[in-house]
Amino acid sequence: MIITRSPLRISLGGGGTDLPSYYRKHTGFLIAAAIDKYVCITLHQTYVPELILKYSRMERANNLDEVQHPIIREALRLSGLDGSYLEITSMADIPAGTGLGSSGSFTTALLKALHNYKKHLLHPRELAEQACHIEIDLLHEPIGKQDQYIAAYGGLTCFQFLPNDEVKAWPLKIDTETLYNLEDNLLLFFTGYSRSASSILKQQDDRSKSREQNMVDNLHFVKELGYQSMEALESGDLRRFAELMNVHWEHKKQRSGAMSNGDIDRWYELAREHGAVGGKLIGAGGGGFLMFYAEDKVRLRRALAQTALREVRFRFDFEGTKVLLQ
Repeated sequence: MIITRSPLRISLGGGGTDLPSYYRKHTGFLIAAAIDKYVCITLHQTYVPELILKYSRMERANNLDEVQHPIIREALRLSGLDGSYLEITSMADIPAGTGLGSSGSFTTALLKALHNYKKHLLHPRELAEQACHIEIDLLHEPIGKQDQYIAAYGGLTCFQFLPNDEVKAWPLKIDTETLYNLEDNLLLFFTGYSRSASSILKQQDDRSKSREQNMVDNLHFVKELGYQSMEALESGDLRRFAELMNVHWEHKKQRSGAMSNGDIDRWYELAREHGAVGGKLIGAGGGGFLMFYAEDKVRLRRALAQTALREVRFRFDFEGTKVLLQ
């Protein structure tokens, strides 16, 4: 039996510039942080020739063409396995469609298990590249690359996405005191809405491909906010970082009418009135998690406790995708 796990993530600045439709023309940049909420994959060798899959549903397949889960099917093909005599099970701390990059975490954890089964060692860069190849090139999902890369690397990491598809990664140069304060003062609240990121990201992707100037200018600005966020975090200016989150959220909402709704806007304003210095919705938008930076966390928690929001407490993860058991 092999058990792997891959962390979910939050975006700290520059999100949206990791889509190929943008970075292949203009170069993308963002900062992401892995958190201690995980997707876990269990791979087990069985004594029956069929492939058994257990995720939100259950499958039994005699060959890869029968596999309905597209990521599992393509990951097995990429790994050179036909799936016979295998049972694969997935579990997650947070449900899919909530903006924390669960699809990328699922793919990296699955690939890690399959390569480990074949005794192959992969660098995090190779793992992320293969996960992106499956989701973007093979399955044509209109998504970016940050989820796969931050899941593979872990930590608080800066990523630059170059026009030739190369991705440069380096750790955020943040001192220990700032790191602990950031971790303590960031709060995540689940909105209760789950959604597929693909529909919202497809709008952005289509508008970027058509070189719609408003969208391109918006992403240029967001990329600059990413660099400013990096400077604020590395200099220890957390209030400046929090203020940049607000600016980011206002520009993010301009990308799509589906980015927010009345409930999200109301919760956001309530948080701002009760101690949140800054905040934004994590992920593609339309639901998922609201993230706030607050120094007076008790006041904020009391105010939001009267709403439908549910807090999920977290710490940062510095291990990335890893094998837990073999």
